[in-house]
Amino acid sequence: MTSQPAAALEGPPNPRRAEILGAAAELFARRGYHGVSIGDLGRAVGLTGPALYRHFSGKDAVLAEMLLDISERLLAEGVRRAADPDPGRALDALLHWHIAFALDNPALITVHERELDNVPEPQRHRIRRLQRAYVEEWVAVLRRLNPGLPAGRTRAAVHACFGLLNSTPRSAAGLDREAMGGLLHTMARAALEAVR
Repeated sequence: MTSQPAAALEGPPNPRRAEILGAAAELFARRGYHGVSIGDLGRAVGLTGPALYRHFSGKDAVLAEMLLDISERLLAEGVRRAADPDPGRALDALLHWHIAFALDNPALITVHERELDNVPEPQRHRIRRLQRAYVEEWVAVLRRLNPGLPAGRTRAAVHACFGLLNSTPRSAAGLDREAMGGLLHTMARAALEAVR
């Protein structure tokens, strides 16, 4: 896939942009996209609101870059892991990757789930295309594991699995990272193996 890097939407990458994106993810997850102002974003990283415009053209550009970056990272690593010739190992690798991402980035997972409709077109279209491609990597692995499994049923199972894995911002309380990761892997693997 030849997609333009998310950072290219707003100019050359720099550490300040990464800091702004990280702070924005936390704020958007906690208060929602509409509950956060440019001034709030600036204050979170020690800038005035107007100074933030040197890094991003607006709040919608921050959200778009954040969700494009997530989608590009998930797909790039998904393609790499799905390429394992052994479909069982490929599935485990995909599960380990997605679980680690979800556990390490609860704010990003929350924003990704709730705020896509606030991203302007054409970035929203591009994000959806990247997401579909990521799902198809999983579908291909499951169909290699279970030849003859209908694509529609497999796709529905992958989406259901993502619902489980992406519930971590709400469900991980009370367990440490390793225990939660193991539980998610066991549950997701069992659910995907049950799709026959």
